Amino acid sequence: MIDHVSVGVSDLARSAAFYEAALGAIGMTCLVTRLSSIGFGKRYPEVWLNHRPGMPPVLEATGVHVCLRARSEDAVRAFHAAALANGGIDDGAPGPRKAEMTPYFAAFVRDPDGNRLEVATFPPM
Repeated sequence: MIDHVSVGVSDLARSAAFYEAALGAIGMTCLVTRLSSIGFGKRYPEVWLNHRPGMPPVLEATGVHVCLRARSEDAVRAFHAAALANGGIDDGAPGPRKAEMTPYFAAFVRDPDGNRLEVATFPPM
């Protein structure tokens, strides 16, 4: 099981505003603020932003993305809308998807540095 993820960002203040809005839509808040890192989560920091001054934009071809769970399709839609309203780039509108084992509902965005984020909700099994 994964405990947390860390994401490099070139502008900590800009990214904090983006993540606060986008992650707020799925119930996460800023829990820890340090000089060069910020932690978001529900009860403990699950997503860390780490300031990397001079970091170049993340290339689309890296294939790396982080997927977070949402409680509902409405939360996925809210995440996507908040991300786009706060400097994110659409990388897959909210909608149904077919995974290897089950269908699910998800949206994809890129943060202001190009990091790819997915938020998904899965039907009850």
